[in-house]
Order: sequence, then structure tokens, then C-alpha cells
Amino acid sequence: MRPIISVQDLTKTYEGGFTALKNINLDIHEGEIFGLLGPNGAGKTTLISIICGIVNPGEGSVTVDGFDIIRNYRETRARIGLVPQELTTDAFETVWHTVSFTRGLFGKPSNPAHIEKVLKALSLWDKKDSKIVTLSGGMKRRVLIAKALSHEPEILFLDEPTAGVDVELREDMWNVVRELRSSGVTIILTTHYIEEAEQMADRIGVINNGEIIVVEEKKELMRKLGIKQLTLDLQTALKKVPPALKKHNLELTGDGMHLVYTYDTMAERTGITALLNDVGKAGIKFKDIHTRQSSLQDIFVTLVKRSS
Repeated sequence: MRPIISVQDLTKTYEGGFTALKNINLDIHEGEIFGLLGPNGAGKTTLISIICGIVNPGEGSVTVDGFDIIRNYRETRARIGLVPQELTTDAFETVWHTVSFTRGLFGKPSNPAHIEKVLKALSLWDKKDSKIVTLSGGMKRRVLIAKALSHEPEILFLDEPTAGVDVELREDMWNVVRELRSSGVTIILTTHYIEEAEQMADRIGVINNGEIIVVEEKKELMRKLGIKQLTLDLQTALKKVPPALKKHNLELTGDGMHLVYTYDTMAERTGITALLNDVGKAGIKFKDIHTRQSSLQDIFVTLVKRSS
């Protein structure tokens, strides 16, 4: 799969001396949903802004569909749709006018059928003649997405697209994203709702302190860095872990009613069979057993802590 965006040795230092990005190397594949995760101030928005031509790059290079973002600005910008975090809209224009006008800014001919399709997909059709100032925050965010899609871009950046949006609208928006992806549009997503990235993304990149600390297929990332925990719900409370079970590195919960065993999902053997045998030999009886797999949230927190 060819990279539709290629970032090579990108470093960005602002006038005050703050280095927002440090030697970033990243390829984003055509047709994928790429989740870019990182804490506030990690460099996500700076990276997106450089690729989209909003912020000047420092050192390094960025190409979009083979075109350099500096030398071929018009070609690269025409291929990109951006949904920013901020709700910046033409307050006193109608929804229809502002979305149609944005299409014209990219040199695209008038196409009412396409604008209608976009507005209907985002549940904005009944608001097409409403002035944006009269809309709710969630509706305004839908308008931003409609504007980003007005010129039929090949690449769509969604920078915290569901911030402040209700659950129902969030689901509608992700349905639109899935449809766009199935039509061949490449999606780059940043979000504070990590469960969204876990649900939507094909690959995950984590950035912290201006550096990319991991880029991996989502499933492979969770396989490599995920842990599983097995919990035994005991029939009788324990005051401490018996010496015979020390080798299993068990954790006894505060009430003494649960033994927790953490094991590596990539290990050749989990050790569960040996654990259960030793629990039986120690005369400990349990009434239930259940397991828990690490979430992407757990992995993200661990990676950020390691790199800080």
C-alpha cells in the first residue's frame, strides 16, 4: 500500500525557541483510517497544520500524493479536507451558502447534487437555509465537516471532531467516516476519546513531546503491548498471598476476596494451568474466574508515561 502522505525528518521550532516537533518520520497509507493520539501539547495539531499548509514547516519535507507541500501548495491543498478543533464558521451565512462557497474556493465547479448529498449524510439537510449563528455547537461541527468535504478531497483530517458532540451525533459522524473510507478517502483522526480510535482506526500513531513514539497496526499494537489479567473470586477472604503462590506474582485486592494474575499475551505459555494447580494444592477455593484484556487507553497511558 503506497503512502499518500509522507513526512521525512520534520522538525518545527517556533520563534520563541519552543520545539514542537522533533525529527518526525511518518507514512500514512492510502485508504486507511490513521489514529494520531497524544496528550495536550504533544504536537498533534502542529503536525496536522503543517501537512495542511496552515503552518510553515521547519526542517524536513512533507509530500501529499507525491507533491511537495511547499513547491506544489495548490495541488496538495486541493487533495485535503480539514475539520479543525475550533468552531470557526461564517456565522451569518446559511449552511448551504457557506458549504457551496468553500467548494468554490478550491476551484471546483458548482455541484448542488454533491452539496445536497453531503448535507443529507450529516443530517443537515433540514438546516440548509438556516444561518449558522442559530445552530447548536454540535450542528456547527457538522457544518465544518460538510465544508471539509465540499471539494471532494482524497484525504480528510479530523482534529478532535467529536469534542462537545452528543453520543447520537458522534455515531452519525462515524457512519459518515466509514462510508468515506469505503469510497477510498484516507482519514487521519485525532481524538481524546481513545475508544473511538480503538473502534475506528486501522493503524495508531502515538506522539508525545513532539516525537512519534510508536506507529503500529492497531491489532498488532494491542497484541504486543496488551496484557491480560485473570481474577479469581474467592469463597473465603485471604489476609495475604500464601507462600506457595508467591512465584506467580499474584495481587490480593484490599478486601482479600480476589486474586489477580497478570500474564503476557505473547508468551509461549500463560502459566494459568500451573497457577490453578497451585491454588488447588494450597486449599484455596474460588467461586468464579474472569479475564480482562488491556484496552487501547491502557496502552496509550503506558506509552506516554514511558516517554515522558
